[in-house]
Amino acid sequence: MERDNMESSNVFQTIQTVPERCRVCYTCVRECPAKAIRIIDGQARVIHERCIGCGNCVRVCSQRAKIIKDTIPNVRRMLKGKAPVAAMLAPSFPAEFAKVESGRLVAMVKALGFARVNEVSFGADLVAAEYRKLVETTGKSYIATSCPAVIFYVEKYFPELVDELAPIVSPMVATARCLRHLYGPDLRVVFIGPCTAKKTESADEQLEGEVDEALTFVELRTMFEEAGLSPEAVKPVEFDEPRGGLGGLFPLSGGLLQAADMREDLVEENVVTATGRSFVDAVKEFACGDMSTRLLEILACDGACIMGAGMSVDTPLFSRRSQVSRYIREKISREDTAAHAKKLKQFAAVNLRRAFMTRDQRVKAPQADEISAILQRMGKNAHEDELNCGACGYETCREHAVAIHKGLAESEMCLPYTIDQLNSTIKKLASTQEALMQSERLASMGQLAAGIAHEVNNPLGIVLMYAHLLQEEAESNKSIASDAKIIAEQADRCKKIVSGLLHFARQNRVLREPADIREVIANCCRNIVTPGNIKLEVEHNLNDPVADIDADQIVQVLTNLISNAHAAMPNGGTLRIIATDTGENVVVTVSDTGTGIPPDLCAKIFEPFFTTKHIGSGTGLGLAVTYGIVKMHQGDIRVKSNSNPAEGPTGTTFEIELPRKMEEQT
Repeated sequence: MERDNMESSNVFQTIQTVPERCRVCYTCVRECPAKAIRIIDGQARVIHERCIGCGNCVRVCSQRAKIIKDTIPNVRRMLKGKAPVAAMLAPSFPAEFAKVESGRLVAMVKALGFARVNEVSFGADLVAAEYRKLVETTGKSYIATSCPAVIFYVEKYFPELVDELAPIVSPMVATARCLRHLYGPDLRVVFIGPCTAKKTESADEQLEGEVDEALTFVELRTMFEEAGLSPEAVKPVEFDEPRGGLGGLFPLSGGLLQAADMREDLVEENVVTATGRSFVDAVKEFACGDMSTRLLEILACDGACIMGAGMSVDTPLFSRRSQVSRYIREKISREDTAAHAKKLKQFAAVNLRRAFMTRDQRVKAPQADEISAILQRMGKNAHEDELNCGACGYETCREHAVAIHKGLAESEMCLPYTIDQLNSTIKKLASTQEALMQSERLASMGQLAAGIAHEVNNPLGIVLMYAHLLQEEAESNKSIASDAKIIAEQADRCKKIVSGLLHFARQNRVLREPADIREVIANCCRNIVTPGNIKLEVEHNLNDPVADIDADQIVQVLTNLISNAHAAMPNGGTLRIIATDTGENVVVTVSDTGTGIPPDLCAKIFEPFFTTKHIGSGTGLGLAVTYGIVKMHQGDIRVKSNSNPAEGPTGTTFEIELPRKMEEQT
């Protein structure tokens, strides 16, 4: 099982798991594009090395078992420090704070202690221009790098594409560099937005010192609530300079293109856009060379950044999109376009380039025979057994098998497999419960038998002795002699019943010794005379005939079964005894071609004193004793019978399964 490159303690943990809340639904597995969720004992844990920080697992978890790392304490410490702290609001803020005027929002943020509040959309304007220049001046194809989750996905799962990542910083980093360009290196910078991956990006060693912390909109609302801030309690103020323009469209699908004055031409295919989990397929096709695009612009969140896991609102996608568009529309209508263009030129010296690194998290794929072995363990022995239902969180059964091989998944995640296991367990439980009830009945009978045997045996012996004496003395009186004979016969029958009860009561210990099953069967066949009209067949299919058993007791078991088989074939038939083994167990079957046992009686045959023989022909203890001996050997006894000729050949088969090595009882 592969577990390479997983779970070292020095990785920034953007998403954390609350184990006690996890309810084994596998929704997070299904929604994770990086398959960075490992199932351990039925609970979903994030593998931080594999995680790309997209937050999908947080967004879809109804039990709140996935939570985003809380950076509020770090920001509070920063605000109490001597260095000024600037807040950078992501351009998606109109979708989060739709009912709050932007000026009042800025004032509320400043009331928390931030010295400056700037728009990340200004950095997005600079980045958009950089993309336009990159596409126009190079003949190479690139993957846009505004979304950190996409960057981490490529670095970890398609490291061969690292050189195809556009070497341009995200709008967040671009804004941070601009602010430090204006206010010096001592300025502390905090990003506030909808993106969980921004937390990972801010902690990225490749961008060390660029952005000090990242808050989600959820965390910003928490800080407002704890500070007792509301829009009505502040006076509106403008964003600090420099302010953004069309870069405010970046959180929308295709927003980068419009801000850069580029368009997705379906004929030329110069630019291709994708959002949500489809970005995985886009990257795969890009890697295969199936795209002739110059720029692949992708965002990991389904519906783009306005649907990020750091959003607190539950408004639908197009409502959020409308709020962002309306804000930009109103903003542009009242701003001086020429002045904004001039402002952008002031930051021409700011470096907007960056490098990327390989963080390979790929795991070697298992061999075909290894996948087949895993599938077979889940009962998928043929291709048609692979239902590909997706209940496990993986699209196909084979993907699930690969995940099991990698140590990311468990067999129990397969719903059909689990249902089969559950049904099997229920059947075993029912069988065990029935066996337990039978054992309890036998235990009670054993206690009763011991008492009866001791109390009845002595007076019964006296009755039997005087009945025989009376027979001898009354030889001349045939009537008295006949009555005495009946008394003696019935007393003798009682003696046998008591003897059976005594034997039944003494079944409390098994003297285990290695014994050859073949010899045990041979002894039984020698001790019981088989009638001439019955054919005896003995067959041994044993790899190892030796087992640890109490040979005398097993002889009694087989003797009882063989005697019953003889009684079931008064007109003759075939008695077949077959011995086989299954490695850990030895199995002996005793079959007859007799009259069979009706279905309504099969459930009663192991009950003490139950018998189908004529009165005086049996005590009804033989099979009860047999059952007890087998169970004392930690084995099992099963019966199959047919008494209806219309349903096939009649007869009964008893199957005895005994462990080769018995477990020690504690």
